Parts: sequence; structure tokens; C-alpha cells
Amino acid sequence: MYSGAWMMRASCGGIFDVAIVGGGAAGLAAAVFAGRRGARSVVVEKLSSPGRKLLAAGGGHCNVTNRAARDKFYAAFGRSGRFIAPALERFDNGSLEVFFSGLGVPLHSPDGFHVFPRSGKGADILDALLSECRRTGVEIVDNCRAEELLISDNAVLGVRTSAGEFRSKRVVISTGGMSYPELGSDGDGYRLAKSAGHSIVTPVPALVELHCPEKWVAGLAGVSLKDVELSVPGSRIKPRRGEFLFTHRGVSGPAVLDISGDVAGMVSENGLARLSINFMPGVSRMDLLAKFAEWRRSSGGVRIVNLLSALLPKSLAGVLCELSSVDFARASQMDSDSQNRLLENATGLTLNVNGTGGFAKAMLTKGGVSLKELDPRTLESRIVGGLHFAGEVLDLQGDCGGYNLQWAFSSGILAQGA
Repeated sequence: MYSGAWMMRASCGGIFDVAIVGGGAAGLAAAVFAGRRGARSVVVEKLSSPGRKLLAAGGGHCNVTNRAARDKFYAAFGRSGRFIAPALERFDNGSLEVFFSGLGVPLHSPDGFHVFPRSGKGADILDALLSECRRTGVEIVDNCRAEELLISDNAVLGVRTSAGEFRSKRVVISTGGMSYPELGSDGDGYRLAKSAGHSIVTPVPALVELHCPEKWVAGLAGVSLKDVELSVPGSRIKPRRGEFLFTHRGVSGPAVLDISGDVAGMVSENGLARLSINFMPGVSRMDLLAKFAEWRRSSGGVRIVNLLSALLPKSLAGVLCELSSVDFARASQMDSDSQNRLLENATGLTLNVNGTGGFAKAMLTKGGVSLKELDPRTLESRIVGGLHFAGEVLDLQGDCGGYNLQWAFSSGILAQGA
């Protein structure tokens, strides 16, 4: 594991080709590739050691990327997906696998999509990056807070820190967002970006549990489904489909995590959002109506909740029947009104969302430095020359499953220069 004792240290500042603020995935990738091209570079890290979030990623297993095609990567980042194109063209998911294999950390994909270190240890990813930093002469200064960007005539000159001034005509801000603040992401990058004249899209938690006021939700805590479809009625938010989990305070699971940033934004603006859940996305409404008719014909004496339990978890079936006022009814008693209520609740149950797990529980931040003020070909500021941004600090967030770590690596490599 990392030990600052063996890293070269620039404790009192100095002159560099590249100064990198933030030692996460994006910052370390930037440092490694700057070092490989012979640039003298320094990483300013405010914690006692870099890469803490890498150790926590994927429950410690570090889902570094996935094997999605290029167009799928763009789609995973929503309406801003094309912004990532130059970074992926420079360094894509295939390049990442080759890169870590060359560092002695082979990757593999147990399910054919998600990619992890073969060892199953995220620590191996971090160790490899730090070893390569050492080999290429990168200086890492830990316990060092970036206090102020040095700017003159609309060009960056370096960064003033708690350990002195680091002079450089290229500064990369890769501080992350506000998720997991105990791991170093507390919004420092936004402060630095604003001081340079950049706009910040209001940050909200993303890839996070959603909280719901409905009391019945807690009674289903632990109930999971392999495939549901989530949507936000009356919005332009892209529906998500995938695994789903009820919790004591609301809902979670991959499908929820993917849509959570957009929903959190609505909650931040309006205090409430409405989430529609289709528990049976693989079954058409017409097929369900035909199923109900079959129940009436062949199982008229059986309670509806017992029949529905063959299609959904029993406890969820009970709640849906109760919400549809058919919890004690038998199939023969299902009239058109009760049938329609059950159909609507099974394929479009509305849940209110009034909060999230917050930044302390969020895996990602939605919002950040406005993309309109950056050149996607270099990730350089359009306001201050030589100032570049990489990773989560930008207003660019992808779905869970390796997309965001790939963006961190790719953007860091693009931002550090030629």
C-alpha cells in the first residue's frame, strides 16, 4: 500500500510542467501519463494518502470499466454523452485493460460486461498507479490543501497550497465532487473553478438511495427484483431498467442508482419527485389483462394475492393487492375497476421521493463545472488558459457499472496534455 515516505516530495513548492490538484483516479492517471511523456508533474492531495475512493469503489473490488461499445458509453452519460468522445478516443476501455495489464494487474470480466482486477482487490489498482508514479518521477504531496489558483492575464500560473506555491503553466483540477466527503471529495474543486470564473451546476447526490414517505415501503425492506423499469412522469428523464431493492427508508438497486441523480435534482428544486415503477416490464398490459381473465376462468376461488405471488415476491404482491383494494378478494370477484387498479399498480406504481441518502452515502455527484465553459478536445477552460478539469468535478455523470471510473481515467489522461 501507499506510503508517502517512499514518494519524492515537493514540500515547499516548486516549478513543474503539470500541477494536478486531487489524487483520485483522474489525478493519478493524469500524473502517470504526464510522467511517461517526460513532464515534471506534481500531485497535490489533501488527505494523508491518495486514491481513497479507488479503494472503496465496487465494495473494494473496483469495477474499473466495462466492455460496452462506444455508443453505449455515450448513451450512459445522457444528453452530454458526446462530450466524452475525445477522451474515449484518446483512451477507451480496451486501452484501460491493456494499460493495467502492462502494470502487472490483469483485468477480467466475470459476467462478460463489468471489468475488475483479476485479483478482486481494488488496492492492486491503486498500488499499480502509485508505483508507476514513482517510476516516472511524479511527486505526490499529501496532507496538502489547494488554497488558490495563480492566474494572470487569463492564464494559469500554478496553485498556492498549504505547502507552498507550485508554479506550472498547466493545472489539472481533479478533486472529485462532493460524494463520500470523508474520502476527500468536499467541493474544493468547485471553489477553485468559481475563483477562475467558471459556473457550477448545483451539485446533488447521485448513485444513491432514494427516500420515500410512504409508510408501507419499510415493510418491504430487503425485497428485491431482478428487472423493473423506472420512469419520472412528466419529465424528460430517461427511464432506467434493471435490478431494484426496497430499503427501510425507500428504494435502491442499480436501476434506482442510475436514475437517482436526476430525481435528486428534482427533489432539490421542488422538495418532492414522483417515481413510477413497472414491476413487470417484460409483460405487456394486454398479456396481464389476459392473465387476469384466465384467473377468473380457471382459479376463481383462489385469492388474487396468492395468484399474483406466482409472478412477484409474495410480500410485494400483498402490498399491491392492498393498494388496489383487492387484498381479500378472490379471482372471481375481480371486476373491471379492481382489475384496472391492480394493472396500474403492477405496471406503474407511483412512489413519492422526498430525499436521498445524501452526499455521505452517494457514490457520485451530479452537477459540477459547466461543460459549456470547457473545450472537450482538451478539457481546457475557455476562460483561463492552461487550466484543465478531469473526472467527477465536471457536470457529467454516467450510469453505474464502470462508466464513471473509465471517464475518470480517460479524462485525466486527456487533460494532462499531449
